[in-house]
Amino acid sequence: MGEENSSPRHLLPARICFSSLKLPSPNPPTSPPLPFPVSAFKDPFRLASRFALSRLAPCLRPAQRLLRSFVTERYIATRLPSAAAVASFASVSASSSNVGGEVAVVESIRPEVQVLANEDDVAKSSNASHRRHRNGCPSQHSKEEQERVLVSEVRVLNKDGEELENKELLDTASRALKACKPSAALTVQEVQEDVHRIIETGYFSSCMPIAEDTRDGIRLIFQVEPNQELKGLVCDGANILPARIVEDAFRNEFGKVINIQQLNKALEMVNGWYMDRGFFAHVTDVELLSGGIIRVGFSEAEVNNINICFLDRKTGEPTAKKKTRPETLLRQLTTKKGQVYSLQQGKRDVETVLTMGIMEDVNIVPQAVGDTGMVDLTMNVVERVTGGFSAGGGLSGNGITNGPLSGLIGSFAYSHRNVFGKNQKLNISLERGQVDSMFRINYTDPWIEGDDKRTSRSVTVQNSRTPGTVVHGIRRGSTGPLHGGVTIGRITAGVDYSRPLRPKWSGTAGISFQQAGARDDNGCPKILDIYDGPLTFSGKAYDNILVAKLETVYTDSGDHGSSQFVLNVEQGLPIAADWLFFNRLNIRARQGLEIGPARCIASFSGGTVIGDLPPHEAFPIGGTNSVRGYEEGAVGSGRSCIVASGEISVPMFGPVEGAIFADYGTDLGSGQTVPGDPAGVRGKPGYGFGYGVGIRVDSPLGPLRLEYALNNVNQRRFHFGIGYRN
Repeated sequence: MGEENSSPRHLLPARICFSSLKLPSPNPPTSPPLPFPVSAFKDPFRLASRFALSRLAPCLRPAQRLLRSFVTERYIATRLPSAAAVASFASVSASSSNVGGEVAVVESIRPEVQVLANEDDVAKSSNASHRRHRNGCPSQHSKEEQERVLVSEVRVLNKDGEELENKELLDTASRALKACKPSAALTVQEVQEDVHRIIETGYFSSCMPIAEDTRDGIRLIFQVEPNQELKGLVCDGANILPARIVEDAFRNEFGKVINIQQLNKALEMVNGWYMDRGFFAHVTDVELLSGGIIRVGFSEAEVNNINICFLDRKTGEPTAKKKTRPETLLRQLTTKKGQVYSLQQGKRDVETVLTMGIMEDVNIVPQAVGDTGMVDLTMNVVERVTGGFSAGGGLSGNGITNGPLSGLIGSFAYSHRNVFGKNQKLNISLERGQVDSMFRINYTDPWIEGDDKRTSRSVTVQNSRTPGTVVHGIRRGSTGPLHGGVTIGRITAGVDYSRPLRPKWSGTAGISFQQAGARDDNGCPKILDIYDGPLTFSGKAYDNILVAKLETVYTDSGDHGSSQFVLNVEQGLPIAADWLFFNRLNIRARQGLEIGPARCIASFSGGTVIGDLPPHEAFPIGGTNSVRGYEEGAVGSGRSCIVASGEISVPMFGPVEGAIFADYGTDLGSGQTVPGDPAGVRGKPGYGFGYGVGIRVDSPLGPLRLEYALNNVNQRRFHFGIGYRN
């Protein structure tokens, strides 16, 4: 994702400073205050201080003349070093309402008052003062800051010169005064710092220091204007922000005097909600209205448009050559026009497009649309090669426990990932082993066009042949082919529809037709095994089955150790008189738990069949993916079954893990209810358990499992498998 555009500058979180609130003032500026936040003046207190000086100078001059005429020179030297120094206290003031506009200030008190209209004039005056100082003539203002005045009394009053009604505010302001204490000799800078401290408490909108000469000496008065009590809150532009978030942030402030510091914390909490969810949104401005109402403005960047840009795989430049339809990608995005853009949602959209399997690289770049507060999204994609031929080899699901090389298979396949540019999949595969074989055609539409529930459709045609070892194999210790000279052939055609039901849940409904029967090693139909047991339910060479299927799956995450639950129900539909009628139920569950470096996994599977049951459709128990320590199907084959397993694995080094495990399986005494009782004839116990140790190796082919197990009759076996157990 584009780093340079992921966080536009104009969408930075906002803070409130005391000078940002538009509070009423007895002398409002002639021009409107600056936009939030105020940053035009580096030192707003200095400008306001000079403004106060120009207002109070005429009042202080008569007092100065009176003191000079009646007080001795020594008294003046000890108690009133300089009239200008006394007046300088009045030049220190701060206001959270007047610092934003153009103000009139003066350099100092003297008969010729120079009025500076704006910040530029202030800068010119400051530069002139510095020049005079460098030339050996320090400015009068610099002398005043260095000269100290003895203060006999310090008081905090309201703007009308009366006592504050709220004693808590009075105590707060008094505690904020660090330098200004009775009988203290103060400089202008120290008074200015205490003005800052009062304002920084957050409870006052303005503070004006006034120096009065009394019989007992100089009285320093801080005239403060408290903020209003918070009575209500108005949020403008907060369309996705839940009301409870605002209520929780401001709940403790209602009915209290507004504190700017607490207000900032509340707004940070609101901005934090946006940031935690990756929304391009923030607080933009705050305004104090009459009656203690605060208006909070929000900016939520809505998506204006979404564009798809195809990039060349070699050059990385935009290209017009594309195989995928743009609407195929756009429908995968959960981000839509008019929504507030979220970085987290954009990240999930990128992952969704990548899981389609037709793109090598995907990123989303947001760009601001002028000053509209909206963003345009550009999704840059690089397409993969859509399909081709492949060949390989592997192991069949039967493992290699039935003899050397019996489980090895070779495969040849053709696949196309993006048929018609709609992300539709076509797979044609052929697998062939010494006994196993399968030819399969599958066509999948991951999202049916025009459906808003993300329903997929899969059409499958398959012809397979598998050995009958697990049910119709020979007795242990007997001679002859392990599969008893029986292979089960199936021709299947069906269609499945799947869709998400809710987060982590999915459902599948389908219907299929299957023709299944037994053959000998020469490919001729066979209806009895070597122990004269039936191989079909109907007694014919083939059983015809029309099956309706319903399945629901819960998956906590894609990790092997995560929780999973699968419920599958199949119903045989007897459309014709000789078609089978049955109900088959399968349940699988898995729960993982991590304890330090160790990972514990408990799994359970079970099933039952009610109605017509061909022997080869019985539940086999025992083997690599069932009860380890037994051969495939050696525990039993029944109309019902339960298999439970527990495993603890610990990382050893690199991709290698060590594991200990224990399995248990039983046919619940249902082996005799299978036509011909194939398990009883072959002396299978119907129940058993096994335990052992193993290693796991993470490889490009998938997890490789090598295990050594013992069973309850002291038999020992090695098991090898690829992939995780079901």
